[in-house]
Amino acid sequence: MDIPDIIISRLPRYLHILEYLSRQGIQTTSSQEMGVLLGLSSAQIRKDLSQFGEFGKQGTGYEIPFLIQQLRNILKVNQTWKIALVGAGDLGHAIARYQGFENRGFYIAAVFDKDPEKIGRSIGTLRIEDIKTLAPRIREEGIRIAMLTVPAAEAQAVTNDLVVAGIQAILNYAPVVLKVPTGVLVKDIDPINSLQHMTYYVGK
Repeated sequence: MDIPDIIISRLPRYLHILEYLSRQGIQTTSSQEMGVLLGLSSAQIRKDLSQFGEFGKQGTGYEIPFLIQQLRNILKVNQTWKIALVGAGDLGHAIARYQGFENRGFYIAAVFDKDPEKIGRSIGTLRIEDIKTLAPRIREEGIRIAMLTVPAAEAQAVTNDLVVAGIQAILNYAPVVLKVPTGVLVKDIDPINSLQHMTYYVGK
């Protein structure tokens, strides 16, 4: 059965709030409590989770540790995923230094750039590598996910190289629509689009 992508997109939010509750020492919760915290209806949460099995008990709700483990299994973050970061500019530096990836199932295994002045320099424990070595390094490390923080004019060419190297999912920060073959996922992160979306609602 194919699960609608809109449901998949909500699962990380459920996992995040459950992990938050767990850190507070709470062992059980309900779809109603989760709904209040997430701004969603309890019926929506129950319907989403029921796509993957029966995880709750009527009258007692959900056991948080159990549901966390089930969601990690569903999202495949019960393992650690290596990430290739392409683009070592200001944004790339900030992402490479971000400490929140590893405890959520991800870590940056390699950083690439084409600028000779950046190649060989370090960002924390990572050394910036020549983008010319991208394909063999990705294959060597078995990386399947990439983050793209290159200028828009370079994004498609780099994407083509990533696909050839075996990358299956790309988180794209470049303000351009990428063309990829079927089977490769692209998620666009464009703060300008998000800001322009919000300004529609902001009063003068």
